[in-house]
Amino acid sequence: MKLKLFADDLSAFSTFNDGALTLRAVRGNIARFAEIGDRTAAEALRGTELTVPRASLPPLADGEYYHADLLGLPAVSDAGDPLGEVVAVENFGAGDVIEIERPGGKRFMVPMSPQAVPEWNAERIVVSAAFAAD
Repeated sequence: MKLKLFADDLSAFSTFNDGALTLRAVRGNIARFAEIGDRTAAEALRGTELTVPRASLPPLADGEYYHADLLGLPAVSDAGDPLGEVVAVENFGAGDVIEIERPGGKRFMVPMSPQAVPEWNAERIVVSAAFAAD
């Protein structure tokens, strides 16, 4: 199966989706699972999200985050004004970019850099005013 990876090293994990899939081998972004015997079985799983328990993830260093931890966080300006909610985290090759949805549905993107996001924690993301302009 070809995977879109969100981990540096998939081989650190042996089971996925609460033990439903057992990793047999991985090479780059291609994985083989014990329960998937042929191409037809693999194609039937197209679009399936593979998950691992949070407890099996490695601890984070200072300044690191898991994308899932950013999703749903309220975003505020550095002046404390509400901006909206983080609805997506993308990476187009030059680093992570968060997408924030304002009330009413309008969205904007901000690089996840110290200049644009000087502060974040489990309760909120602070966006510099220069990056939060309409």
